[in-house]
Amino acid sequence: MQLRTSFAVAALCSATLLVGCESFSTDAMMQSGMTAFNAATLSDEDVKSMSDQSCAQMDAEAQIAGPDSVYSERLATIANNLGSQIDGTPVNYKVYLDDEPNAWAMANGCVRVYSGLMDMMNDNEVEGVLGHELGHVALGHSKSAMQTAYATSAARGALAASGNSVATALSNSQLGDLGEKFVNAQFSQSQETAADNFSFDLLGERGVPREGLVTAFEKLASLDGGEGSMLSSHPGSSERAENIRERLAEEQ
Repeated sequence: MQLRTSFAVAALCSATLLVGCESFSTDAMMQSGMTAFNAATLSDEDVKSMSDQSCAQMDAEAQIAGPDSVYSERLATIANNLGSQIDGTPVNYKVYLDDEPNAWAMANGCVRVYSGLMDMMNDNEVEGVLGHELGHVALGHSKSAMQTAYATSAARGALAASGNSVATALSNSQLGDLGEKFVNAQFSQSQETAADNFSFDLLGERGVPREGLVTAFEKLASLDGGEGSMLSSHPGSSERAENIRERLAEEQ
């Protein structure tokens, strides 16, 4: 048991890149370390439960476009083109009235697109971006991001201090912290490329033009270097646009 606990604490320091890990008390490190260790073994059911709670809390804190707004009407058309399920999980779409050009999807099918992104893109471009976010869900990246978010929150003590079991009885502030960590999670270069290719294939299967993926990345290229998962992705947006151009050329 001591070896397992020591491994958990080491994993906490490594996975979350804590700079001042030595400043933690032994008890705090043990508690946070075990929570981080648990995060790595979260089941699909745990992740979906945490995603349900976290998404609901983020919705409560956001300004959501009404069903009759131009944004919601556009998103309804886009959602219909993309389909209502991803790997058997029902997808629910909403628009956050927020100027940030961003979008994300959780493992429970919670998909949120910001009005700032819709303002700078046409429908086909938004389809490409949301296909990419659905790719993160289908390929298991969103689950990994939630595990990382949970471990990071545990490192800060937000979850570990509560003494609660995984994915149960989290406070609103804890859920908000968890959601923030998820939205700002960074995916690897291979994950981003895989999600791009998933979107390309999904759009093709649904009979949706793929050119929007190229122009969406071209627009994001001008914003590269900003904060947030959409703007600080790797590889850069220009390289991602070129990848899609090459795939389109191969089909021709």
